[in-house]
Amino acid sequence: MGWLWAIIVGLVLGLIAKAILPGKQQIPLWLTVIFGMIGSVLGNAVATWIGVNDTKGIDWTRHVLQLIGAVVVVGVGDMLYASLRGNRQRT
Repeated sequence: MGWLWAIIVGLVLGLIAKAILPGKQQIPLWLTVIFGMIGSVLGNAVATWIGVNDTKGIDWTRHVLQLIGAVVVVGVGDMLYASLRGNRQRT
């Protein structure tokens, strides 16, 4: 069940990150989900590191950190994907 939630959260955070980033991203949906999952894991790690991972009620700080992580990973991943894809087209 943990993997199902990771995929769902990755999809939602990845799509929100794509909506937040300016311009059109070139990465496909499956890669957006993977990048969203990675960003979520990074956000959880930062939340644990600063001590706000498990609080009473809704963990708003953790969720914001997950979203920030997803935005960063989707943005960097999109740039890498575009550069790799561009290199393949020239060859």
